[in-house]
Amino acid sequence: MRRGLDDAAIRLLSASKKDQHANGELRRNVARILRHALEQGSAVDIDGLGTFLPGRNQGFRFVAPTKPRVFIAYVEEDLAASKKLYLAFEQHGFRPWLDKKKLMPGQNWPRSIETAIESSDFFVACFSRRSTTKRGSFHSELRYALACAARVPLDEIFFIPVRLEDCVVPGRISKKIQYVDLFPDWDKGLKRVLGVMQGQRANRKRKRLPLAG
Repeated sequence: MRRGLDDAAIRLLSASKKDQHANGELRRNVARILRHALEQGSAVDIDGLGTFLPGRNQGFRFVAPTKPRVFIAYVEEDLAASKKLYLAFEQHGFRPWLDKKKLMPGQNWPRSIETAIESSDFFVACFSRRSTTKRGSFHSELRYALACAARVPLDEIFFIPVRLEDCVVPGRISKKIQYVDLFPDWDKGLKRVLGVMQGQRANRKRKRLPLAG
C-alpha cells in the first residue's frame, strides 16, 4: 500500500455514507492516506467524488469530475475487448471504469463495484457467448445495474448492452433495451455507442442550464 502512495496517482474507492458514519477508524485511515499522498506530491482520485491535488504550503485543492463516468462490465475471457473499449471511451472524453484498472488489493470488491455502478453515468455490458453462459460476478453486476437503471429518469439512457460477437442477450434485457453490435464492424458499432453517450451528455447539460427569465 505504501508503495502505491509513491505512484503518480493513487486511486481509492469511496465507502458508502453509512459505512463512513459507522466506522470512524476507516475515516481516519483514509484521511491519513490522503494527507500522506498529498505531502508526497501525488494526486488522489476517489471514484464518484473527485480528485484531491497537492497545493502550496502543504495544502490541497479539490477538483470535481467533469467527464461522464462509464462502467464496463465483462467476463475475464473478454478482457482484451473490454480494455479496447476502455481506451476508446477515454480518448473520446469519458471516464471509464474497469475493475482491472481501478480496484486495489485489500478493497471490498463487491461493495466497491456496487459503488462504481451507482456513481456511473453509463453502464456498458459486454455480451458474448462466454458471458451469457458463465456464472459469476458479471451477472451480479447486470442485476445491480438494472436496479440502478430503474431509478434513472425515463428520458435518460443508462444501461447500454453491446455484443462482441453473435450471441443471445438475456430476454430480460433484449425485450426492453436495444443492444449495439461491435461486430463485424467494430468502428461502426463503437461510433453508435459513443453517439448515444455524447447525445445523452448534451441533453443532461441542457437540463442543468437555468431557465431564462
